[in-house]
Amino acid sequence: MIEESGILRGEEFVTLDALNQRARQAASALSSIGVSAGDRVALLLRNDIPFFEASLAAGMVGAAPVPQNWHGKPEDVLGILLDCKAKVLVAHADLLRPVLGLLPEGLEVRVVPTPYDIGESYKIPKEAWDVPDGTVEWGSWIDGFGPRTDDPVAAPSAMLYTSGTTGKPKGVRREAMTVPTPYLADLAKLSGFGPGVRAVVTGPLYHGAPLAWAMGWVRSGGLIVLQNRFDPEDLLRLIDEQRITNLMLVPIMLNRMLQLPAEVRQRYDVSSLRHVTMGAAPCPRHVKQAIIEWWGPVLMEQYGSLEIGVVTGATSEEWLAHPGTVGKALVDVQIKILDADGNEVEIGEIGEIFTRIEGQSDFVYEGRPDARAEIERDGFLTAGDVGYLDADGFLYLSDRKKDMVISGGVNIFPPEIEECLLAMPGIRDVAVFGIPDEEYGEALAAAVELDGTTTVAADDVRGFVRAHLAGYKVPKVVDFLDKIPRLDSGKILKRQLREPYWAAAGRSI
Repeated sequence: MIEESGILRGEEFVTLDALNQRARQAASALSSIGVSAGDRVALLLRNDIPFFEASLAAGMVGAAPVPQNWHGKPEDVLGILLDCKAKVLVAHADLLRPVLGLLPEGLEVRVVPTPYDIGESYKIPKEAWDVPDGTVEWGSWIDGFGPRTDDPVAAPSAMLYTSGTTGKPKGVRREAMTVPTPYLADLAKLSGFGPGVRAVVTGPLYHGAPLAWAMGWVRSGGLIVLQNRFDPEDLLRLIDEQRITNLMLVPIMLNRMLQLPAEVRQRYDVSSLRHVTMGAAPCPRHVKQAIIEWWGPVLMEQYGSLEIGVVTGATSEEWLAHPGTVGKALVDVQIKILDADGNEVEIGEIGEIFTRIEGQSDFVYEGRPDARAEIERDGFLTAGDVGYLDADGFLYLSDRKKDMVISGGVNIFPPEIEECLLAMPGIRDVAVFGIPDEEYGEALAAAVELDGTTTVAADDVRGFVRAHLAGYKVPKVVDFLDKIPRLDSGKILKRQLREPYWAAAGRSI
């Protein structure tokens, strides 16, 4: 077990003092090629120690790090490099190779060799691991510079791009909140930041939540273990071996861990866990209940988005008293539930969720002021979710506004049906969405991923829903897929599932 504070990835460990020294050297290196306040440093890196070196170094010179989704095609990577006007790209060797001959003129490139265990984990050909000829290797480059000694400058927040599930990703640019506020103190408590943290980062660092929590844990002076990619049993092993106290997980990860055989789950000691933050997608109630029974009351629910920030939180005890909630408003957060005309609805009525954080630094979409205006009403912002508040002020999510199905004039919320089906034996994952219907306008379709433990037919799926929910919530179409398409954040790519049906009907979605 590692006793010191620092970052552990595979067999490589760096103390936080050594990391800060490397970041200060990298800051000097970035300054030498003209990177300064207001510039952007793009990061095309998996979960690796150089990600932290480059990100911290960028902040030291006033530049914004821009983590990129490395699952993207070359045109996606290039699109973001051009959109954010990156001055430097720091990339793993294998991720750089597909775009190497296509990069914008004048873009500085620094390359990190792909670590062997990451290469093995992602089944990357070994010939792609090494730094390409004619490029500059990141580590040896920054070795040639002394640590930055200039006075600190204001470090901007990382410039992150939306997931792009509904269209072209948008860059979210926001100035960092540098003045302590009651909101930030409440957020730190909800997030579990503080002395003694021992945490695993398992989500990709290009996603907002894993990045925010990783940086929070680093600033807490803790031990951070980087998992190359999420693996449920390996995560249990790390919790046991490193006496992990803190995690940030999404619901699909919790569900995958519960699907491990009982004898595997019992093999590992998870009693060190103290604070597990969960968010990014709705969590089925039976999944969260089972995790609390297994790990104890250590789960902290949170709700927010890249644009609106984290706005609610609930302890395990609060969630057990209000099952299904995503929590109450944090300090200095206001929540409004509005109807289609912008009027506030009554307690318990469903509407679109709008929030405002007192003192929160505002954001802009890079080059898209029109898109920014679309999500605001009178200073309140929406993430596009619909839900309701109960009499005690606890917020409940019903669905994404764009994913709600209107069939025969009736609003149907797919998460309720998905939660129902995830409790059905034999189903590993499920996505419910709307498809065109001549009579009702829209009908329900269910994409189902089986776990192989039992035989499941389409009529079995319909019968299970009919036995637990109203008849109009029974899917008309049931498709069996090898794998439900999801982002690493856990969000289902419903647009990808819906599109063939709407295209076949000659209609757009």
